[in-house]
Amino acid sequence: MTTGEIENLLRRLAPQVLGAVARRHGHFDLAEDATQEALTAAALQWPRDGLPENPKGWLITVASRRLTDLVRSEQARRRREATVAEWGSIGSPLPVDGRPPADGDDTLVLLFMCSHPSLSPVSQVALTLRAVGGLSAAEIARGLLTSEQTVTRRITRAKQSIRESAVPFALPAPDQLASRLRAVLTVLYLIFNESYASTGGATLVRTDLAAEAIRLTRALHEALPDDSQVAGLLALMLLTHARHRARTAPDGSLVPMAEQDRALWDRAAIEEGTALVTAALPRGPTGPFQVQAAIAALHDEAESAEATDWPQIAALYGVLLHLEDNPVVALNHAVAVSMVSGPRAGLELLERLGADARVNTDRRFHAVRGHLLEKAGDTAGALDAYRAAARLATNLEHQRYLNRQVGRLEAPTTD
Repeated sequence: MTTGEIENLLRRLAPQVLGAVARRHGHFDLAEDATQEALTAAALQWPRDGLPENPKGWLITVASRRLTDLVRSEQARRRREATVAEWGSIGSPLPVDGRPPADGDDTLVLLFMCSHPSLSPVSQVALTLRAVGGLSAAEIARGLLTSEQTVTRRITRAKQSIRESAVPFALPAPDQLASRLRAVLTVLYLIFNESYASTGGATLVRTDLAAEAIRLTRALHEALPDDSQVAGLLALMLLTHARHRARTAPDGSLVPMAEQDRALWDRAAIEEGTALVTAALPRGPTGPFQVQAAIAALHDEAESAEATDWPQIAALYGVLLHLEDNPVVALNHAVAVSMVSGPRAGLELLERLGADARVNTDRRFHAVRGHLLEKAGDTAGALDAYRAAARLATNLEHQRYLNRQVGRLEAPTTD
């Protein structure tokens, strides 16, 4: 197994190991520290010694031993004297020659644990993206349109709040489920977004994260089959991920949707996603995930880029803007309006976004502006916008794509 394959395996196992260790020992913050040390040990040892027979059990065993060491340390003893004294009722540390806990998947429980009611919604999202999604503080910051330092502070405070709350590591009671579900859905949505267009590194699509987000959302849908927002989110993921094979060329470069080979789209996923959103729309209040899924379905059902129902998509983005104040939604709405009423109409909407600090330093804003300026015939303005977008892009493939647009417009024309 290559180093890259081991890294992907560790990313997939990390939330399961953290969930198992935290459930067994009841110390979320120490369990995360111990899990990270176990992952580091595996990253060093497995490429050299080969995979253990049971990789997940190996990680749980190493993390449990490390957690025991942490709890027994002087610092942990001072902070947790009362908790340590009650370990007999919570569960004893894993013995050196003992077996790991039962081979279950605690990831869904971990999702709800990270959406603890003592945390603010944004802290819930940041903590879960770190603990369950395995994203770095920089990746989370870009996903939340905030700074890396702010994310780090939120995660630190969130872990401290969970530690001080002493809330059992378990699914919430039925009467608490609804209030904590929104944060869980937001977290899954952001994890999927990071997989769809990776904010860092050299890879545009992270299929491992997408598969994990879809797996977790499926598990949530199975637990809550009548919740229309859960169904809407699963539909959105399926309909969007259905296009992933066509989003990159063989060399890994980005292929815009209008240029994609639609024969590569996953028709089974499109059919499943369309059925889910069709059933979810009439049920309960209409929420943002159902609307976004409906937009994705319109894209997926079009036989060609020219056949896309842009008036309906523009109308749905208008509905979405009424549901949530999100500058990225406003950006997509401007694109849809431009497809219906021309680039100048879209540029007028972009002008209103120009002062919004949540989006005006994002490469997406400048890339869209460049595209619309080019369609409007303003080559010089388009060049400036594409250059700004390329400077702000943090993913290598995004940078390459935007620099190709710059090079294309800079190239001298011949009569």
